[in-house]
Amino acid sequence: MDLDVVRVIKSIPKDREPEELAPLMTPWGEALAADHDAVPLAHHPRPQLARERTYLLNGWWQHAFVASPDAADTWRIARPPQAKYEPIRVPFSPEAPLSGVGRQLQPDELLWYRRRLAPLPLADDERCILHFDGVDHACAVYLGGHALGVHEGAYQPFSFDVTQELRDGGALLEVCVFDPSDTGTQQRGKQRLERGGMWYTAQSGIWQSVWLEVVPQTHVDDLRIVADPDAQQLRLKLWLEGSGTLTVDVLDAGGDLVARGTSHPAQGVGVVSMAIFVRDPQLWAPGHPYLYQLRISYGDDVVRSYCAFRTVGVERDEDGVARLCLNHRPIFCRGLLDQGYWPDGLMTAPSDDAMVSDLQRVRDWGFNMVRKHVKVEPERWYWHCDRMGILVWQDMPNGGDNPGDLYARDLPTLFKGWWHAMRDDTDVNRARFGAGDEGYRAAWTENMASTVSRLSNHPCVMAWVLFNESWGQFDASLATQLCWELDPTRPVISTSGWYDQGCGDVHAWHNYFRGIHMFADPYAGGRGAQGSRAQVMSECGGYTWYVDGHSSLSHAYGYAAYESAEEWRAAVDDLLAQADGLEAQGLSGFVYTQVSDVEEETNGFVTYDRRVDKLADL
Repeated sequence: MDLDVVRVIKSIPKDREPEELAPLMTPWGEALAADHDAVPLAHHPRPQLARERTYLLNGWWQHAFVASPDAADTWRIARPPQAKYEPIRVPFSPEAPLSGVGRQLQPDELLWYRRRLAPLPLADDERCILHFDGVDHACAVYLGGHALGVHEGAYQPFSFDVTQELRDGGALLEVCVFDPSDTGTQQRGKQRLERGGMWYTAQSGIWQSVWLEVVPQTHVDDLRIVADPDAQQLRLKLWLEGSGTLTVDVLDAGGDLVARGTSHPAQGVGVVSMAIFVRDPQLWAPGHPYLYQLRISYGDDVVRSYCAFRTVGVERDEDGVARLCLNHRPIFCRGLLDQGYWPDGLMTAPSDDAMVSDLQRVRDWGFNMVRKHVKVEPERWYWHCDRMGILVWQDMPNGGDNPGDLYARDLPTLFKGWWHAMRDDTDVNRARFGAGDEGYRAAWTENMASTVSRLSNHPCVMAWVLFNESWGQFDASLATQLCWELDPTRPVISTSGWYDQGCGDVHAWHNYFRGIHMFADPYAGGRGAQGSRAQVMSECGGYTWYVDGHSSLSHAYGYAAYESAEEWRAAVDDLLAQADGLEAQGLSGFVYTQVSDVEEETNGFVTYDRRVDKLADL
């Protein structure tokens, strides 16, 4: 038995007196807080379908909290309150310091936003679309007192046509938000009202950009991209409004035309598929993140996009070992777990440069991949990964009831046999995993499909991770099959950690308390080449080094604590060397926990305020 029992015991979260988080600020958050008039995240929110006429609505809005004991039942039909409104800086949640509020929305409250929209000069054949890139968790939207619609799901963008209201002279935009946080079963990632250990401060409300976009009556609604280097073919699926000539220009990195496709859709045809031959395309890879530019014209509509030619999958190497492959060659994924949390913005990065800084550090530390952990980022984050050449394993945010420690943590930590001991397709075990609510299961499936569809254009996304450590897990085999049908071009990691159902392309285990070595795949199934799965250690490490003055609390949480920076760095270097050594034994990659400290967790390579690089500065 190679379990380090002492380390397991030391890692058990301690009962402590409640303690306020220290008011940490990142350099970018500090600069934003000092500039009252600055517009947060003032960049085009959607680089893969970009038009010139966009208007960001980020900045100062007004908000009010309203007590509502029946909030779960009334948020769809509630009317704006007569309460006093106070300023809030969008898109930061009221719980985030950068919002200027510092107030937690409770499950028995509603959060109201309002902001007046100025009229826009619109031609008769132009439309105006109002975009919300993320609202946590559910909201009803009104403009000029008229209901535009409702939306549920913190990680999915949504939009409304507001042409008439803005052409008529502007109107008051009002948003009513309900968020039960972890008292509900919706997808929420690591948010909890009572934070602690591996669970973080819950946030609510508008947490991604809000913006207006002017489009012609005839325009491109959406597109899906498959850039196939084997066939030397760019395959597009475009959703269209109106009728006209569709032209797609493919430009190289220098802006020179390399290919063109043209179509003349018939009146009323809403979806068009197009294939464009691209001779000897440059391949995308870490170290050579080559992007082709796309210029798409449809009638008077012109949008900018991009693509990259590359393949990902599970194939056998020359020794017959199933491996993760990029462009048909084995690639060893050296990854970091990335929670995407910030002390001043919570799930919202304080600036575009802040996102880039984290990703640049990942490259500088010698890693080629991040596992985006139980969170979906804004589109620009994936664009940065695309252009910087950083691979992404994309998790689906977990939800359901809060899992109990027995099945979600204790048994699989202590006994390796539990990693494969329970099915997830029975009512009893779904309930044990927090997935007993049928409504949650339906919503998770819908949001998984939406996430796969929305992010599938990004070449950086290498694999989909469906469930993590049993949190909200159910019917993984069926979910895997659906994911393959939605996106046959990428591997699926059905379960990360434990309760593997023998499905998917990858066998992925977590190892925080055992010796660093290979663990055999007990299943012969999977869709990989010749019926075998690649092997990855999808979480490990978590070593803690507490940096005084740059940590959120007076204590720390992690999986092994060290007394000095030198001891911590030596332990990290030793673990990484052992993990690297497993490549020769058939390992396809590993994920070290993690990029940054987060609240009580001080196991990052950089402090939570992003001011101390523990690998370089200590």
